[in-house]
Amino acid sequence: MVPIMETPTSVDCGREVRFRRSFRSLVECMVPACCGFQASEDSLASDTDDCHTPSPASTATTTTVTGTFFGYRKGRVSFCLQDDTRSSPLILLEFAVPTAYLAKEMQHGLLRIALECCHPIRQINSQKERCSLFNVPVWSMYCNGRKVGFATRRQMSVSDVAVLKHMQSVSVGAGVLPVAGAGEAGDLLMYLRASFERVVGSVDSESFHMINPVGSSGQELSIFLVRS
Repeated sequence: MVPIMETPTSVDCGREVRFRRSFRSLVECMVPACCGFQASEDSLASDTDDCHTPSPASTATTTTVTGTFFGYRKGRVSFCLQDDTRSSPLILLEFAVPTAYLAKEMQHGLLRIALECCHPIRQINSQKERCSLFNVPVWSMYCNGRKVGFATRRQMSVSDVAVLKHMQSVSVGAGVLPVAGAGEAGDLLMYLRASFERVVGSVDSESFHMINPVGSSGQELSIFLVRS
């Protein structure tokens, strides 16, 4: 087994092997700790799952953002979206699932996270106005078609600021951060960072698709935000 990176380092996107080995090592380290969490037996119907895939509408716009998963192996995982590694977060979410559970799902090479909400519509000046998707406080969360609880938007904590500042020089990679925190004794703070293609379908639909290193067809990871 290839050793996990002890310190964050920049990763050349053209080096597929290095990225995939780092990712595999991270998963192997996380998965043994996955216990005591069972996803709901409820699953999305196939037609519901299909609606999470963005339609090739000509009105959709795409940009590239930085996405970072991080969390203690025995704790819950957080997901942060930024315009770039040095910018303020566009959104910071905490998932109900343990970091180890998410890593276990990733090892199969396909991870689709769907976040759904029914946001109340406010009446302002006799017109209906919807707030930004990034301002929704709570989401129903589905992981590869199975309901796994909720995702909540939260404010940046002191430890979050420390983690993101420590990772400013990391563009793409997976490993362990030598950051002191509130984790249990002997626990490890894991991270996975990658570039994501952001597809804005409408005011009620956005999706984020991980961009693999050049020439790689490895991990397929997508996150969908859908408001009905």
